[in-house]
Amino acid sequence: MFLIGFNIGVEHWRAPHDELHTRIPDAERGFAYEGAGMFAGLLDLATAGRARAVSRLVTGPGEAYVHLVHVGAGWLATPMRVTAVPRLPRTPLLRWLGVDGSGFGEVYFGGLRALHRRAARRPGELWEARLAGCGRALWFAESAHPEGVAAVIGRAAPPARPHLWAGVGLAVTYAGAADERAFDELESAVGPHYAHFAQGVVFGAAARQRSGIVPPHTERAAVRFLGVAPGEAAEWSDIAARDLTGSDDVRSYLRWKAEIRTLITARR
Repeated sequence: MFLIGFNIGVEHWRAPHDELHTRIPDAERGFAYEGAGMFAGLLDLATAGRARAVSRLVTGPGEAYVHLVHVGAGWLATPMRVTAVPRLPRTPLLRWLGVDGSGFGEVYFGGLRALHRRAARRPGELWEARLAGCGRALWFAESAHPEGVAAVIGRAAPPARPHLWAGVGLAVTYAGAADERAFDELESAVGPHYAHFAQGVVFGAAARQRSGIVPPHTERAAVRFLGVAPGEAAEWSDIAARDLTGSDDVRSYLRWKAEIRTLITARR
C-alpha cells in the first residue's frame, strides 16, 4: 500500500486524492498517504519547495491523513542528509513528524546497525524526535515479534530506550499485527518506559481517529494500554497540545509528547 501510494503520488501529484480514495481500502489508506507523502517530500526537495506537493497532499481529504503525510515526507531525509520538516501553518507541531519519518527511513534502509548508531549518539532534541521513528521501524524489522523488539532495545544505549519504545507503541497501535499474547509480552517488556510507550499508543490512536477509520486492532491497543477508546485517547493528544497553539519548534513538539505522558501517568 505504501508503494502504491508512492506511485499514485508520482502519477497524480497535483491532485492524488481521488486515486488514493478509490483504489485503496479504507483501513490501509494511511499507508498509501505515507507513500504519497514520501514522493511529495522528494518532489518539494527537488524543486526547492516550488511544487508545494506536501501542501497539496494535506488539503481536502488528505487533511485526515496529515500525520502520515508528514511521516512519509521525512522518509528520505537521513539517507539524503537533509532535514525535512515541511512548514505548513495548519499543522505546526505535526511537521516534526517528518523527523520521526527520517528515523524510520534510517532504520528501513540501514537496518539495526543504523538504529544502534543513532541510539549511541549524543542525546539532543532532534535525536529524540528521530529515535521514535527508529523504534517504529523496529516493529517491522522484527516482524512484530515483541521478544525480538525488546532484545534490540535492551542492547541500545540506555538514554535511547524510552524513545524507541514510544515508536513501538505507535506502530503496534496504528499498524497492528499483535494479538493478546503479544500485548502481554509488550506490557511486560516495556518496564519503566511504559509512559513513553503509551504516548506512542496515543499518537497512533489519534492518527487513526483523525482519519475517521479506526480498525479493531487500534481499538484493542488503546483499551489495553490506555484504558480508553481511541476517541478519548485522541482527546488527550488535543488537551496536551492546547497551550502550544501556534508553536512550531522542536522543543514544543517534545513538550507536547511530555504532556501526553503526564496525562497518562495521572490516569494510571
